[in-house]
Amino acid sequence: MLQVGGIGVLGLTLSKLLRAEAISGTGLAPRADACILVFLNGGPSHLDMWDVKPDAPAEVRGEFKSIASSVPGIQFSEHLPRLAKSMHHCTLVRSMHHSVNNAHAAAVYVGLTGHDRGDANVAIGAGPNDYPAIGSVLGLCRPPQTPVVPFVSMPYITAEGRGRPPQPGFFGGWLGRNHDPLFVLRDPNAADFAVPELTLGGDVTTDRLDGRKRLIEQVHPRPHALSAVRSLQEMDKFQQKAFDLLTSPVTQTAFRLDEEPASVRDAYGRNIYGQSALLARRLIEAGTRCACISWAPDANATWDTHGQNFKKLKDELLPQLDAAVSSLLTDLVDRRMLDRTLVAVMGEFGRTPKVNGAAGRDHWNYCYTLMLAGGGIKGGFVYGSSDKIGARPASNPVIPAEIVATIYHCLGVPNTFELQDRLNRPFQIVPWGGPIRDLLA
Repeated sequence: MLQVGGIGVLGLTLSKLLRAEAISGTGLAPRADACILVFLNGGPSHLDMWDVKPDAPAEVRGEFKSIASSVPGIQFSEHLPRLAKSMHHCTLVRSMHHSVNNAHAAAVYVGLTGHDRGDANVAIGAGPNDYPAIGSVLGLCRPPQTPVVPFVSMPYITAEGRGRPPQPGFFGGWLGRNHDPLFVLRDPNAADFAVPELTLGGDVTTDRLDGRKRLIEQVHPRPHALSAVRSLQEMDKFQQKAFDLLTSPVTQTAFRLDEEPASVRDAYGRNIYGQSALLARRLIEAGTRCACISWAPDANATWDTHGQNFKKLKDELLPQLDAAVSSLLTDLVDRRMLDRTLVAVMGEFGRTPKVNGAAGRDHWNYCYTLMLAGGGIKGGFVYGSSDKIGARPASNPVIPAEIVATIYHCLGVPNTFELQDRLNRPFQIVPWGGPIRDLLA
C-alpha cells in the first residue's frame, strides 16, 4: 500500500511509483488511450451469462432463461438485461481456452499477462520475476499526459484464498515495484471514502510541501549542475512528478465521487464494485492509463461458484455486474470516450458445463467467454463459438496471450516490444500469439 501522507524531507514513497520514463517510438499508432479492466476473480460461469445454451439438457442449461440483446441472434442471460442492451458496443469472444492448471493463481496469471508461470502451487503468490501487469507496461510505455497516477487497481489486492498470498498478474513484476499500481483498498461506496495516499495528511500543508521541495533543491542542485550524475537527475525528476501529483487538482478531483449526481451513482450500483467502476471512469477521464477492478477480496469469495451458483449469480453477482458495466459503457459513450477507452471484462476461466450436486459449477479452463468494448474493438460482434454444451471451442479457439496482445496493440504497444528488467535483460511483452485482427474495428 502506498504511503504518501507524512513524507520525509528527501523521501516521497509516491515518487517511486513515478519512476517511469516514456519510451518513444514503439512504432504502433494507438487506437485507444486507456484501458479499464474488470477482472471477475474466481471464474465466472459463461453458460449462465453470455454463452447461454437454451437448447442444451437441463443439467447443462441451468436455471436461467435467455434474452435477446441489441444485436439480432446474440443472446444473454436474463439477469444481464442492461448489458444485453449494450451488446452493439461490445465483442464477445466465446472460444477462450488455455491449458494452465485450474488453480486460480496460475490461471489468473496467464489470463492477465499471457504467460504460463510454470506452477500451479496456490501457496505461491505474486513475485518479482513475474511478467508485469498490463497497467504497469502501459504506465511505462505511455505515461499519462496529465499529473495523475498511471495505473490504479481497486478495491482489493486479491489473494489466492483467504489468508494466502496475493495473486500474480496485478503487479510490476520484473519491471520493479516502482511500476506496481496505486492500490485503492477502500470502499468507494462508503460515505467517508477518501484516498489518504494522495493527500498531504497531518500537518503537511501545500506551503510546507513547497518548503520541502525548496530544501531538496538546495541539497540537490538542479540537473544542469549535476549533468554527470544521472541518479540525482532522476531523483529530482521523479520527486518533481510526485510533488505535482500531490498538489494536482486533476488528481484530487478524480477521486471525489461525491461530485457525481446521485442518479449516476445509483445507476452504477451503490456497492463497492459499482462505485469502483464509476471511479475507474473518473480516473480515465483525468488521464490515468489503466484502471483495474479486481472483483473479489480472495479467489473463493465471489465468482468461484462451486455451490449455489444460480442463487449467487441471480441475487448479487449478475445484478451488480449488469449495473456497473452497462453504466460504464453508457457513460463512456455519452462522454465520447468509448472510442478511445478499451474496456475488458474477463475472468481466469469459466465453469463446468454440468451442474454439480451442490447446485454449483466447478472450474473449467477448456472453454469460456470474455467481453471487449471500445478502444479500437468492433461492436456487435461475436468471435469464435463453443460446442453445444459450452465445453470446448467449436471455432476460432483463442488463448489468453492473443487477448493480451490485442489489448496492447489497441493501446499502441506491439506485443513483441522489448522491455528491460531490473538487471537490464530484454524481454518481449508477449512473444507469441499476436493480436486478433478480426476483433479490430
